[in-house]
Amino acid sequence: MPREEDWDEDDIDSLLRAEKKHEWISDPRFKRMFTDIEDALQGVMGKGKYEWVDRRVFDQVFDRSTLLALHKLMEQGNIETIDYPIARGKEAHVFRATSKQGPLAVKIFHTTNAVFKGLAKYIDGDPRFSGLSRRHRELVNIWVRKESRNLKRMRKHGLRVPEPKSSLKNILVMEFIGTEEAASPRLKDIKLEDPMGVFEDLLEIAAIIWQTCDLVHADFSEYNVLWHDGQPWVIDVGQSVTTRHPSAKEFLVRDVTRLTEWIGRQGHEISVAESLVRVLDDPVTKLDPLPSGD
Repeated sequence: MPREEDWDEDDIDSLLRAEKKHEWISDPRFKRMFTDIEDALQGVMGKGKYEWVDRRVFDQVFDRSTLLALHKLMEQGNIETIDYPIARGKEAHVFRATSKQGPLAVKIFHTTNAVFKGLAKYIDGDPRFSGLSRRHRELVNIWVRKESRNLKRMRKHGLRVPEPKSSLKNILVMEFIGTEEAASPRLKDIKLEDPMGVFEDLLEIAAIIWQTCDLVHADFSEYNVLWHDGQPWVIDVGQSVTTRHPSAKEFLVRDVTRLTEWIGRQGHEISVAESLVRVLDDPVTKLDPLPSGD
């Protein structure tokens, strides 16, 4: 983002639209609420010690409904501050945040993004969410609950995934995977000493998800694996469905194909069919549940 003295007409138009969109903040009904949390949002508003800064993110992510939900989560003590973005996607932004217990990852799903209409296929057919509303905003809220439940199930079976802490509407609060300085990198962004060993670990994870968790990730690739303390951590499990979903096997084949394509780019030629058989049939290690930080 350019300095204010260097802004061009597009920057100014963007800010004017943002100001208009957030005119509701000056309404007396909401002004006190926003005043209560304004200091806690300094990072994402381009103030305070986190000067990363792209003020247009505020306009993209923090609409009235989201700010009201954040206010409630802060009142409940689940979040103290929202600091800066650590991941940005079509469906959501993930922010580094803080609480009394330490750093957090706060995933805020976009409530106005039509892309969620294409994600209904990961909810339709999942028996855990049958018969629920298909209105866009409700679909987003369902997605948040779905990701939280999937994370809990995977952790119960010992898989390294972030611990969900709380959720409300379009906001999911999770364990932060990283150091005090930065979030852990994605697998796609690093060079590994032993990529084949990591591939073996990822196949084992895919097998545990399928055989033990009774789920399929449905978007398993180097984009959705973090490298932390020398081990892979799986993220972005909102689209994960049960093995009873009518498209579960199709999603599993796609996951295994993406993993074999990744290891192929590391210089190892591995058969998709052989890898799929291993995920479906090889005995898996029974892991202890990951501990809760609560």
